[in-house]
Amino acid sequence: MKRIALFPGSFDPFTNGHLQTVQRASRLFDEIVIAVMTNVSKHALFTPDEKEQLVTEAIAHLPNVRVMSAPNQLTVQVAESVGAHFLLRGLRNEADFTYEAGIAQINRTQDADIETVFLYADSDTAFVSSSMIKEVAHFGGDVSTLVPANVAAALHQKFAVQGRDENGR
Repeated sequence: MKRIALFPGSFDPFTNGHLQTVQRASRLFDEIVIAVMTNVSKHALFTPDEKEQLVTEAIAHLPNVRVMSAPNQLTVQVAESVGAHFLLRGLRNEADFTYEAGIAQINRTQDADIETVFLYADSDTAFVSSSMIKEVAHFGGDVSTLVPANVAAALHQKFAVQGRDENGR
C-alpha cells in the first residue's frame, strides 16, 4: 500500500517551518499532498490560487510532493479523495500539541481511516507563525529568513500594492 500523507493548512503564508516539515516528511512517505484549505477563523491575505502557486513553487524540488487547493471541505474528506491514510501536522510547542490533538480526535469521530503524524519543528523555525510573518511584513520588516524566497517576494508585493512602503507607511 502506498503511504500517502495529507498536509492540510491555510498556509497564509507558507513558512520555512512548513517547508521543513514537508522536507522531513518527504523521506517518510511515498507521497505528500499539501492541501491549501480554508480556516474560517482567519482573514486570508492571499487567495487560494495565490497560496497554491506559492506553495507549488516552494516545494518544486521535492518530487514526491504535490499541492492542491481544497477550500471549504473537511480535512478527512480531502484525505479520502486523495487516498491519504495519514495526516501530517507540524508542532511548534505545547499549545500546538494540545490544539492538534483535539483536531486529531475530532477527525477520528468522522469514521475516517486516518492517523495523524506529528513532526516537531526544528528549533530555528519553532517560533515562526504565519500570523507573525504577516504582521512583520505588514510593517516593512524583513521576513526573508522565515519564508521561502518566492513567498517573501509575494509578501513584499502584496503589501506594496496595498499602499505600504518597505517601512510600513
